[in-house]
Formats: sequence, C-alpha cells, structure tokens
Amino acid sequence: MASSYWIYTDLAVFCVALVLTGIIIPQILLIAFSKKLFDEVDERKIHKGVVPRLGGIAFLPAIIFSICLVLAVNISTGVAEQSNILPDCSKQIMYLLCAEMLMFLVGIADDLIGVRYKAKFVCQIICAIFICASGAYIHNMYGVIWINELPSIIGWLISGFFVVYIVNAINLIDGIDGLASGLSGIALIFYGIVLTLANEWVLGLLVWAQLGTLVPFFYYNVFGNPKKRKKIFMGDTGSLTVGIMLAFISLSVTNIAAPEITKDYNRLVLAFSPLIIPAFDVVRVYFHRIRQHRNPFLPDKCHIHHKLLALGLNQRASLCAILLSAVLFMLVNVSLSPYVDATWLVVGDVVLWVCINILITRAIRRKEARMHTSLYD
Repeated sequence: MASSYWIYTDLAVFCVALVLTGIIIPQILLIAFSKKLFDEVDERKIHKGVVPRLGGIAFLPAIIFSICLVLAVNISTGVAEQSNILPDCSKQIMYLLCAEMLMFLVGIADDLIGVRYKAKFVCQIICAIFICASGAYIHNMYGVIWINELPSIIGWLISGFFVVYIVNAINLIDGIDGLASGLSGIALIFYGIVLTLANEWVLGLLVWAQLGTLVPFFYYNVFGNPKKRKKIFMGDTGSLTVGIMLAFISLSVTNIAAPEITKDYNRLVLAFSPLIIPAFDVVRVYFHRIRQHRNPFLPDKCHIHHKLLALGLNQRASLCAILLSAVLFMLVNVSLSPYVDATWLVVGDVVLWVCINILITRAIRRKEARMHTSLYD
C-alpha cells in the first residue's frame, strides 16, 4: 500500500515542479529583458542574438516547494508514517539543501557579476563536505580497480573529489542548447527508476522534482525563439545546482541496499554510468588545455560538442548524437555489469571514448585540409 502511495507522490512532485517551473521561467524572461540581463555574445559562444541566462533561478525554488508540499501532504495523510522513511532521510535532505542553496547563491552571483573560479572551488568543496556529512559518500568500491570496502576518511576524500568533479563537468558541458539539461534529464530518469525499484522513496522525490524543473526549461532552451523573447539559458545558477543534485543522487545510489538490485548489478556502475559523457569530456578537455599550455580552468572551444560542430553537424544533430551516446554508454554498462568485472568495464569505456575522439579529430583535420582553414582548436 505504501509503495503505491509513494509512486503517486513521485508523479505529484514531478507535476508540481514542472508546472511551477513553467510559470516561473516566463517571469524570469520578463525581468531579464526589462533589466537587460543577457548572456553576452563573444567568439566562444555559439548562440546568436540576445538570450537571458537566468533560467536556473527557477530550479531550486521549484524543487523545495514541490518536495515540501508533497511531504506535507504525505505527513497530513499518514503516508509518511506508514512508509517509516522520513526520519532516516531527513538529515540527508537538510545537508543537500544547504549545499544546493550555497551553489544557488554562487551561481546567481556568477551569472550577474561574475565569480572567480578559485572562489567557486572553495564553495564547491564546502558543498562536498555537506554531501559527505549527509552520509552520501562511497563506502565501498565494489570491485572497481579491485578495491572493495574503504576507510571512512578515504571514502570522504574520494566522494568530495567526485562532487567537485561532477559539478564542474555539468557546468562545463553546458555549451549548446539542451545539452546539460538533456544529459541531466537522462541521468535523472535512470536514477528515478533505480530508486523506485529500491524503495528509496524520499530520494526518488528529489530526482523527480529536479526532472520536473528540467522539462519546461529544456523546451524554452531548445525550442524557444529568441526573436519572440522565449529562449533562455540555465546559466551557472542552473548548472551548479543540477550538478550538486546529480552528485548527491549518484553517491546515494552507491549505498542502496535493495537485494533485488544489488545482487545482480554493481552499485558503482549504476551510480556513475549515466554521467560518463560529461565526466569523460571534462577530463579530455583538461588535458587538452594542459597540452596546449593553457589555463585548464578557463573556458575555450574544445568540448565534444565543439568537435561535432566543427565536423559539420548543426546544434540539433550534435545534441541528438551526444544524448544518444550517453544512453548507449549507460545501457551497455548496466547490462554488462552482472557479467563483466567493473574494472574492465571502466577500461573499456575509456578506450572507447578515446577511440571515438581520435576518429572525430582525424575527420576534422581532413576537413580542415580540404578547406585550408582551422575548424577546431
């Protein structure tokens, strides 16, 4: 009985977040145009015309409102007491909201006046401490690089690095319309399914609330017409808060205890497979910048979407190719995890990613040679 109620509340929180975000974004557009708060066009930017970048401001208020409303209704109707899960998850949610709020404030400051990357890192490290303090950290590597149980201090250090890593990966992948929100949406759908099967209902509410905010944003970001003042970017406010949510949820998935899932599937594979594309891309970009003697923390045009654009694909085609690749990486890894050692899965992912990038780069170089120009740097 309790599970059916919580499935309905998952749907309710998704719908509330979706409707609320759909209401808030047009208001943000009105304010942004009246106050001239736009994403400025430069040689690194792909978009043309005037587009506000404050869409992410809608995310956290919609998440908090929808979750609080649904939990309040559950408590009032007795569902929360029946499920007996709120006491166990309340600490996690409180720490997560502290981290989300800090990233929300940093993102707003960066979108409006700019924040130096060193200050961002400090705030991200504080958020990582909040996440680990919630209990959402890696206790066991489950055979990845042939390591299993970890001392708590090592688990904290690895998980803290992971939080900062994923937050920046989501932030940096946000380069073409729909890419960050699309990749995040795919990951959230997968996490939502896993958490539902594991009866992790409150954590599931967080996932569906975040997904509910991304659906209307994706519509305005991908299909919005800038000439009609209907297009918007999520900005750092959105990418940082979504990144924190994904890092928290993925770490929480490593700790699920449902035997019907954990007996067949490696928990680290379940947790991190949905994040392969942004995670691998940021590593490749970092080493590319180092090799080119550039500051690895300053933006440029060497992400996977820039490579696909240089190859001749338009934004929509590039978006579809990357999202499809993310789905395939995720499904293949999860499907093989009962049969293949997790370490070899990781090695296979890295080798495949490197080979794909080498092939794309060679294709770009051949095109440059024919055109006698530089398309990608």
